[in-house]
Amino acid sequence: MAYAIIRTGGKQYRVAEGDLISVEKLDMPEGESATISDIVFYSNGDEVKADATALQGASVVADVVRHRKDKKITAYKYKRRKGYHRTVGHRRQLTDLKITSISL
Repeated sequence: MAYAIIRTGGKQYRVAEGDLISVEKLDMPEGESATISDIVFYSNGDEVKADATALQGASVVADVVRHRKDKKITAYKYKRRKGYHRTVGHRRQLTDLKITSISL
């Protein structure tokens, strides 16, 4: 089973063909195909490539399934005996990708 480790949105993801992953929001419409060429590692059984020169032309093709928001994260700041408290919320913007192919 071939798999690759890709880098997008400042994070790394281990992907194989047919996987569905959630990454930081990409500026692409739903249904379009995204090509990710920042590959860190590739493995296909006994064949392992982790060198930047060996992975120079490699790419992962994925279809944009949908854009969505993640669950809300609530941060509560508090200082005792000072009367200070503050609630801050945040929701990450995500894009769901379905991996269609990994090519070297």
